[in-house]
Amino acid sequence: MRLSILSYPQKSDPPSRLGLENGDRSKIPRKRFTTEPIISKLREAEVLLSQGKIAAEACRSLNVSEQTYYRWRQGYGGMGTDQAHRLKELEKENVQLKKLVADLSTDNAILKETVRGNF
Repeated sequence: MRLSILSYPQKSDPPSRLGLENGDRSKIPRKRFTTEPIISKLREAEVLLSQGKIAAEACRSLNVSEQTYYRWRQGYGGMGTDQAHRLKELEKENVQLKKLVADLSTDNAILKETVRGNF
């Protein structure tokens, strides 16, 4: 029986051998999921878990890491797609309102300084 030795990339390996252009490792593509696929994958995971599989096996069959699964479950667990969309809308609106409050607070402070004559 012959054992094969795994070859790990060395620092001296050219970037083309690693599949990277110009040695830039930050351009490795990552898959970003939107809310609908996340919720459907969470539902699939619930079915797999109810069938007696452990979380690692369920994550492997969904092609996501356990960390991603638990992060998704924390953020979207028990939510429907409508609720998730509403949550995203409310988060965007909240950011806009915070910016508006910050701008108005700054304007208010400037006006107070002007009225006091300390400019």
